[in-house]
Amino acid sequence: MVSAVPVSPTEPAVRRALAEVSDPEIPTVSIVDLGIVERVAVRDDGIHVELLPTFVGCPALDVIRATVEERLADFGRPVEVGFRFDPAWTTDRLTKAGRDGLRRAGIAPPSEGAVGCPFCDSTNVAMDNLFGPTLCRSLFYCRSCRQPFESFKPV
Repeated sequence: MVSAVPVSPTEPAVRRALAEVSDPEIPTVSIVDLGIVERVAVRDDGIHVELLPTFVGCPALDVIRATVEERLADFGRPVEVGFRFDPAWTTDRLTKAGRDGLRRAGIAPPSEGAVGCPFCDSTNVAMDNLFGPTLCRSLFYCRSCRQPFESFKPV
């Protein structure tokens, strides 16, 4: 039987594995496409990953750490996952696939201009509340298709 996991993990192999780790709050977006993977290092003492939280105090950090550790355990090396705030995460780090994943989840991607409804693309929307279910999102209502939705705040 051939193992799908390299005997000696490489940085590209680790990054591919991280692309399979979904954000726990938005499962249609990987942590890679969310842009929170800052650094990956594969050394003799293990695999080291540094992540950038989207917001200070993000409630999902412990879940993200555990999921990354679990996914990378397949490499058979100790895994260390740390969080840093320098550089600060910004919404510019979202990939196209990440923005598409937000839309699939019914969340409008961040925009410096008019917020667009993720369901019908209309910009005829109204903000219901600046504060959504998490610090990084606001609540909106689309006047065209009459759907409530969340929008990722631009940072």
